[in-house]
Amino acid sequence: MRFLRALGWLFLLILILIAGAIGFLYYRTYTPKAGTLKLQGLTGEVRINWDSHGVPHIKAASSDLDAIFALGYVHAQDRIWQMDFQRRVAAGRLSEVIGESVLPQDKFLRTWGFYRAAEQAYPALSDRSKQIVQAYTGGVNAYLATKKLPLEFTLLGYQPEPWTAIDTLSWQKMMAFDLGGNWDDEILAALVHNKLGEEGLKQFFPPIPSTDPTILNKAELQKTNLFREPATTESPVTLSDPTLNGLMALKDIQASLGMQKVPDKGSNNWVVAGSRSATGKPLLADDPHLSLSAPALWYLAEIQGPTLHAIGGTIPGLPAVVIGRNDRISWAVTNTNPDVQDLFIEPEGTPLTEREETIKVKGKPDVKITVRESKHGPIISDINEQAKSLGQVVSLKWTALQPADTTLDAFIGLNYAQNWQEFTGALKLYISPTQNFLYADVDGNIGYYAPGKIPLRDGWDGSEPVSGSKDWKGFIPFEQLPHVYNPEKGYIATANERPVPEGYLYPLGADELFATRYRKARIVELLEATPKHTVDSFKAIQHDSYSLLWQDLKPYLLATKPRSEAARQALDTLKSWDGFQKQESIGSTVFAAWYKQLTYMIQDELPTEKERKHPYFVLGQLQNDGLFCKGPNSNNCAEYLSLSLDRAVQDLKGRLGEDQSTWEWGRLHKAYSAHVFKDNPQVGWLFNRFTPTDGGLYTVNVGTYDQEHYLQTHGASYRQIVDLANMDNSLFVFSLGQSGNVFSAHYNDLSPLWRDGELIPMKSFDGGQSLILQP
Repeated sequence: MRFLRALGWLFLLILILIAGAIGFLYYRTYTPKAGTLKLQGLTGEVRINWDSHGVPHIKAASSDLDAIFALGYVHAQDRIWQMDFQRRVAAGRLSEVIGESVLPQDKFLRTWGFYRAAEQAYPALSDRSKQIVQAYTGGVNAYLATKKLPLEFTLLGYQPEPWTAIDTLSWQKMMAFDLGGNWDDEILAALVHNKLGEEGLKQFFPPIPSTDPTILNKAELQKTNLFREPATTESPVTLSDPTLNGLMALKDIQASLGMQKVPDKGSNNWVVAGSRSATGKPLLADDPHLSLSAPALWYLAEIQGPTLHAIGGTIPGLPAVVIGRNDRISWAVTNTNPDVQDLFIEPEGTPLTEREETIKVKGKPDVKITVRESKHGPIISDINEQAKSLGQVVSLKWTALQPADTTLDAFIGLNYAQNWQEFTGALKLYISPTQNFLYADVDGNIGYYAPGKIPLRDGWDGSEPVSGSKDWKGFIPFEQLPHVYNPEKGYIATANERPVPEGYLYPLGADELFATRYRKARIVELLEATPKHTVDSFKAIQHDSYSLLWQDLKPYLLATKPRSEAARQALDTLKSWDGFQKQESIGSTVFAAWYKQLTYMIQDELPTEKERKHPYFVLGQLQNDGLFCKGPNSNNCAEYLSLSLDRAVQDLKGRLGEDQSTWEWGRLHKAYSAHVFKDNPQVGWLFNRFTPTDGGLYTVNVGTYDQEHYLQTHGASYRQIVDLANMDNSLFVFSLGQSGNVFSAHYNDLSPLWRDGELIPMKSFDGGQSLILQP
């Protein structure tokens, strides 16, 4: 008894010590969210009211710039580690705080020149935007002066530098990198072309069926007179396989930065006119699909000054509401993804400029690299030693690296816009990445525009690398970009599909760039199934997990001959599955594991690629008994289906056990919000977050997962529903929580709501804790 009593006291002491340590760390990292602070840089008083979810509602009495200053302060207060890490990524300065393990990433980032491009963009901004950026910078630095920093700085042992205007612009460049580009598709296409010829290329990159939905229909195109004659294209220039393989290795660096391509990495948005809503006014929804991280990308905020009042999703580091509403209009954004990148094989003797970059490395001597550029852009073949040694010089041209990028002007303009004319006027300044912007206003109007610089090419299509003797011939004029205003059908929906049908005046890029029909077709099906929509019906659409991919593959999968009793049992499960990828579903688990095996059919032909997840590739192979089904273990697709089902069942047995009745989807499929320290065994557990989720690769409530572990890595990173009949009836949410401080109650308190398809009020708030900032 005495021993047990002593053990109990020891356990209590350990708990007290742990609680004390947490309390100490919380105190070290916490700054007050109530009271009064006097800060240099303000012209008048600002009041910040925090609601129960940690959302700041900022109201500045004297100046809009004061409200932006306060936004910078609260961004830093809740997310300064995230902001500092983001600017280090953009500047290629990770090695100086992490060490030489991330030197390849820094070399990649310095060669592409993201931070340099941000420096070149700043002079082109309007005076208003420069003032806003400077006000925001002042707010961030006012917080940094408090010296209250989150745990990550202590663990890495460094202090953040003052924030600068270029730091603000630099993350916009990284977002453009994450959301737009096909440089790696060009390399892969050239590899496939070299190895398998035209027929292999056609099967690997199947065309989008003409029956697939597009954002604008033929009738809407006819109103704008934007038609074209089919263009002829020249053959691409050939790169050697060793050079292509060396360039393909750069994809691993991109993936290590969390910006890899994944199936259906995109977004959904839709808007209905008053004729299709219960209130007689528009409803607008948006859910951008991006990486799930800890902290999350998004930060909810309301910003109000004498002439500015916007609320929605902001991104720490940027001084504006990126997606949201003001008092008159609302906007939503998804990725368009036209071809805005090209690889050029520079002829021998091409004039190149050089600059030396010095990379500081923690605990090691500085590393110097030479960055070369042609008239097109950086020489990316220099990044990989294999590609560089082979002598073929490959440059990259990309709209986001061009000078005079005024995209930030556009976002700031949206915050102030009051009508369609001012909305489109702001979008004229938008450069990169091209996005699908939806619009709705309190007067009942709805619209769509796809702004951004989209290159014009003469005699080549940009699908594979071309000779450096070629170049772009300008850009699609803004007035001729895809757009529509108050369409007759009473709604607009986008899900990253091709924006226009055949007949549009300009080519937008290869079919591979655009999403499959599955999310868009399901959204349209659900929109048209309800005559009068409400906020609740929009919530149901956002959370819908029915798989149209399953519907397409079902006839081929269910006709498979199982090779074992376990395979037969799994097939029987699929025969009774309703197609909804819910957490409790067993059919969803079997389908996901089988689809994984189907994507591996390329390995025998293309050993440089592990998988081919594109569903039109998989479907095309099964429909046509394609060449990729044939390999050492199968002579045709019927045999490959039997083999792949066996492999899927064995995979699941190893993960979930022999009893198939326990194979619920939620046991495997968990949203994984990963921190920078995710792989660190000592502290990763403290920062990473997991939650079981619905959805799959191509569902509206998209649940994109890593096929190796089935963890959901990408999804609806932010959701909003805006009611133009009553703006205060609007809702928003995102995947984790407002605070980046792991000891805060708001680190991941939004996650259960997001998981269950629930949202929180998107309206002004005057209660709660109140922090007053004074000059």
